[in-house]
Amino acid sequence: MQILLFGKTGQIATEIRRNPNSNNEIVALDRNQADLSKPDVCANIISDSNADVIINAAAYTKVEQAEKEEALANIINGESPRAMAKAAALKNIPFMHISTDYVFNGDSKESWKPEDAVEPLNAYGRSKLLGEQGVLASGGQCIILRTSWVFSAHGQNFVKSILSLAKKHGSIGIVNDQIGGPTAAKDIAEACLIIAETLHTDSEVTGIYHFSGSPDVSWADFAREIFELTEQEILVENIVTSDFPMEAKRPLNSCLNCTTLKTFFGIERPDWRASLSNVLKDLEEI
Repeated sequence: MQILLFGKTGQIATEIRRNPNSNNEIVALDRNQADLSKPDVCANIISDSNADVIINAAAYTKVEQAEKEEALANIINGESPRAMAKAAALKNIPFMHISTDYVFNGDSKESWKPEDAVEPLNAYGRSKLLGEQGVLASGGQCIILRTSWVFSAHGQNFVKSILSLAKKHGSIGIVNDQIGGPTAAKDIAEACLIIAETLHTDSEVTGIYHFSGSPDVSWADFAREIFELTEQEILVENIVTSDFPMEAKRPLNSCLNCTTLKTFFGIERPDWRASLSNVLKDLEEI
């Protein structure tokens, strides 16, 4: 099976390419080869492709900067996925798109189901929702995989930021009222490959699914686990979101209900603590 992969250098795409258990041919494109700020270019790449499955793991991910660059975020996260999915539909190629918990407003007291009403709080979330809507409207076979709190040994993410802060401070204030499921990029990559195999063999598979690490936890407790595993005596002080104002509002509840992913694909929620341990080992070798 040949997979055409957008977002070559991102966290998830990097782990898809590194997956040792994949016998697939991965054709991975970086920004120079497929610039998502140019929807027509990306659509033409798909029109010229003979891939069996397409995975879009590319995105504009700068949440704060998106408040100032919403038009650009809308093109990269919204218009390009729509154009790509439409081109894939015309060639009858299954299309998988990675999305986010930020399409929800965070007000629910329950974990979010794929069918729950969406109401993004920030520009980034709105741009990702625009992409979801465009993909679903393409008329082709498509899967949207929403995930949350992605971390790895690559790129910019919470784990690497916290470890960097620990080199400068003996105590760090971390929000304790935002709850979600930290998710290792490697685990997302493995889920993507399982879904891609199913898309390749079952033309009826489509829809929105959720995938995140377990158990759900606050950012503060996530940080504590990082310091526990790295044997650092860093004091994590609980603060609330209102004490740490940012331009982009964050959902307080980012917990994702992943039941349908297990039901249809047999994919369990991974223990993020085990995955974190592996990422920290990778960071030691870099």
